[in-house]
Amino acid sequence: MRIVDLFSGAGGLTFGFYYKLVNDEFIENENCEIVFANEWDKCAAEAFRKNFPSINMINKDIKSLTEEEIKDNIANKEVDLIIGGPPCQSYSTIGKRKYDDKAKMYEEYYRLLSIIKPKMFLFENVKGMLSMKNPNGGKVIEDIKKRFDSIEYEIDFKVLDAADYGVPQHRERVFIIGWRKDLDIKWSFGNIEKSKKQISIKQAINDLPSVSAGTNITSYNGKQPTNSYQKLMRKHSKNLSCHFSPVYGDKIQTVINHVKQGKGKNYINELVDKGVIPKEYRLTSGYDNTYGRLVENQPSTTITNNMSTPSGLRCIHYEENRALTPREGARIQSFPDWFEFVGTKKDITTQIGNAVPPLLAMKIATQIEKVLSEV
Repeated sequence: MRIVDLFSGAGGLTFGFYYKLVNDEFIENENCEIVFANEWDKCAAEAFRKNFPSINMINKDIKSLTEEEIKDNIANKEVDLIIGGPPCQSYSTIGKRKYDDKAKMYEEYYRLLSIIKPKMFLFENVKGMLSMKNPNGGKVIEDIKKRFDSIEYEIDFKVLDAADYGVPQHRERVFIIGWRKDLDIKWSFGNIEKSKKQISIKQAINDLPSVSAGTNITSYNGKQPTNSYQKLMRKHSKNLSCHFSPVYGDKIQTVINHVKQGKGKNYINELVDKGVIPKEYRLTSGYDNTYGRLVENQPSTTITNNMSTPSGLRCIHYEENRALTPREGARIQSFPDWFEFVGTKKDITTQIGNAVPPLLAMKIATQIEKVLSEV
């Protein structure tokens, strides 16, 4: 497959096509050639280059990619597939929903699709995209369908939960698969292989060493993997990166110390009402599941770019009194421990939180490759 990779970020979706699983090890997929990738964020683009040095990364605003430049990069050869997930913050049901420039970035995906005309495409976004409305009151998803139909693409879309595909995280995202109407392509989301059982957060990360406030752990400290998922994540990795925790202020640390698994903001305020902790620890901002502690025997809730911020959506470690480290977040997303991230803590957590989980991407890639091999 010849692939063009748009809105690539650090490369979670890329990973699923670049690699395949052979004997419980990530092996480069020789049937996939990623012709070029595009990402505007400098740190994400640099992380991409570190992990996929053989791929031509074009680090610039997609709007500035000209038709001539696009055709030069694909060498005027047929492309089998375009993959990518335009920015999703505008569609998210968490926070302010705005039909802004980011909400309209699907138009750039459409523009490149109309120039390249691949056999198929894969478009990923948050579930909130399905209910997002444009300024005229119509649904954005209908706009997208009309656009793709205008350039002769059939589409199918479905909300997939990453936890059903070997990722230790409940993460619902909408995936749109499109194929050219002139091709005899038979696509079904039902043919994507599901995992036999879900993986809990404890099964995903309990081999990682404990982290105390203000420390940065760079080795496994003798801890060994305890299951096949951990062995896969650690294969060929001798050291740890991004496994650190900050020092919290008194209020935040007190809240963390008192919250139980599965509980959050409302539970802390109940403790204040009962006089268990002083009234100055009352939480007055955030959603019901902010300051929430994860449940050890369940998959994690959705990893976001606030995964290391206790006031973010449920991200407090199920056992230790701190938020998740970026490396734990990467593990929960199914990035192997050798995968590198670049920049500040915020840059790194954004690269992790915005990514498509590699193992889910791999399951989708396997089915797309099979479908295209039959064309």
